[in-house]
Amino acid sequence: MMAAQPLLTLLLLVLLVGCEAESPLLRIGTAAPAFTLNRLDGVTSHFPEQYANQVVAIRFWADWCPSCRSEMTALEPVYRQYHDRGLVILAVNVLQPAETVRPFVTQLGISYDVLLDTQGEVTRQYQVMALPVTYIIDRKGIIRTRILGESTPEVFTKEITGLL
Repeated sequence: MMAAQPLLTLLLLVLLVGCEAESPLLRIGTAAPAFTLNRLDGVTSHFPEQYANQVVAIRFWADWCPSCRSEMTALEPVYRQYHDRGLVILAVNVLQPAETVRPFVTQLGISYDVLLDTQGEVTRQYQVMALPVTYIIDRKGIIRTRILGESTPEVFTKEITGLL
């Protein structure tokens, strides 16, 4: 049954994206779509207003994604190094309940915010079709980079340092 979960989630992602045929394409250099999601700790996050004048990496992930796990762990030291300079990482979990997400995040020991997209609305808004994917948003709320697949700390650092 466990092997069916990734396939089911991928199918849901494809269906969710397919339902939004009229949504505009996200492009580098355009404003990042606004959203409101609950964090894993129960606090509501409002993007972009809550993160004004910060560089925000919006990462989409799920616990069944092997490269999501390794990337989340690898980016933790980068987050700690640059957080005081204005880096925020919003790790948006795709279509999983808090009961699944909480032990996974606890095991990884990450300190950046984890958001729950249990209905897939933000995933659809950001046109996510595979995991992981990361959008890097500058201090003015403009999409500057999209990283498809697993990012290394070196690539991630290179993309954010010019924006900090």
